[in-house]
Amino acid sequence: MSVLLPDQGDGVEAERVLAGEMSPPFFPIEPGELRGRWEFGTVPADGWQIGGYTILAREVPHKGGRTLGFRISDGSGTLAYIPDHCPTALGDGPDGLGEYHQAVLELAEGADVLVHDAHLHGTEELARDGFLGHACAEYAAALGRRAGARTVLLFHHSPERTDRQLDELGRRLRASGEVRPATQGEVISL
Repeated sequence: MSVLLPDQGDGVEAERVLAGEMSPPFFPIEPGELRGRWEFGTVPADGWQIGGYTILAREVPHKGGRTLGFRISDGSGTLAYIPDHCPTALGDGPDGLGEYHQAVLELAEGADVLVHDAHLHGTEELARDGFLGHACAEYAAALGRRAGARTVLLFHHSPERTDRQLDELGRRLRASGEVRPATQGEVISL
């Protein structure tokens, strides 16, 4: 099995980067102790190709550490994946939901599907502070419109959200275009 990480720009090898994340109390073993045959490597931060896909990784605003977003394309369809994004880390932005950072816009630009962190709702006080480094659903919908994404799938919801609350969120944001909560097991055809 191969695990590839975007080059961190500091010369630290991929296995050492993972070891930092996989150490106690986060995980009981280091990467070299995993069962099976594992290889760890880096790929260029400015993008790479693998298995017919072009992949671009960009650092996105986040409180308390680095987070990467990804853009994956096979030439006929494009998926943008932006987890743990805290746009308020850079200020309120034009609509009070956070700044539209250039790297995030680059990842989402014209994507067929944008899968985005929606842990918070804009009506929550915590949304203004980017609680735990997350974005609000309304920001994700606005980012999708601004970047020209065809569909926005909201994920990484607060664990306290009920299915009924997510359904209501989807109804409320439908006016923003094709925006809806992602569902477990969902298959997306591009």
